[in-house]
Amino acid sequence: MPTTGGAFDTSRFEVYTDQQFRDYWYTGRGEISRYFLKQSRYGELHDGDAVLVFVTEKLNPTLQVKADTPGTEDIQVMKLNAVRKFFTGIYPYSVLTSVFSPVAVDKYPMPLKISSSAQEWCGHVYQQMNLRDNMYRMRSHSYFEGEADKEFQLPLALPEDALWNLIRLTPAALPQGEFMVIPGSIYNRFMHRTPEPKPVIGRLAEEKGQSLEGNPLVRYEIYFPGDNRTLSIVFETTFPYRIESWEDTYASPKWTGGTVLTTRAVRTHTLVTDYWRHHGNEGRTMLPRIGLSPGS
Repeated sequence: MPTTGGAFDTSRFEVYTDQQFRDYWYTGRGEISRYFLKQSRYGELHDGDAVLVFVTEKLNPTLQVKADTPGTEDIQVMKLNAVRKFFTGIYPYSVLTSVFSPVAVDKYPMPLKISSSAQEWCGHVYQQMNLRDNMYRMRSHSYFEGEADKEFQLPLALPEDALWNLIRLTPAALPQGEFMVIPGSIYNRFMHRTPEPKPVIGRLAEEKGQSLEGNPLVRYEIYFPGDNRTLSIVFETTFPYRIESWEDTYASPKWTGGTVLTTRAVRTHTLVTDYWRHHGNEGRTMLPRIGLSPGS
């Protein structure tokens, strides 16, 4: 497993108060961060944009959708909408993964729902996993004949896609050592693999440099021995634990040459705003503040 520095003492994570959390996450706004992206696809790296949108909302636990009418059984969740857009040659890719993780991590340690979709000129695919009866129930649809219209169950394991929310909520709880992980939606999609739990090795390590805001950083790595794959996420040690960058290194599919490449994303902008209210044409004037343009 790659190493990037000495072991990190989790006591160095800033302990936030309930009031700090409320002042940042419960003000009727969301956090938007834009990243410069180099995405591995078809045995090459492609420039693009990644955007992480974090926001809290109430989830209807029965339907596992946003609660339109508040109820006593609703669960407060951290929602991540992770978007990647890039061109492969002449045609564009657009990928969106949504993760719904309860804020009360001690009571609900696993995300309740993860959905992911990818669109490009050949077609589109969609998959959704819901936590039901202590397992994940998966539905997937694809324009590929061998992958179309499937339903199956996954034994309970930590989804890779959940790591991003776990960092924002309670980074000291990031698992270290050996454990099982369901590989991320994007990785499975681009490798054309059916999701299944795999053994990994996790570690926190020292990271040099500072965030855009001048705060100290730490790196979290998980290594997949069976795939010789390493995912590393760099984030702040202080609340609100903004994610500064990430890298994902693995061999591309054999039919694209099997070249080992590293997807990289580096944060360039962050804006906290009620973005859903800025849907008119005048809202486009805000795009430069998050490093995007109307064509992004």
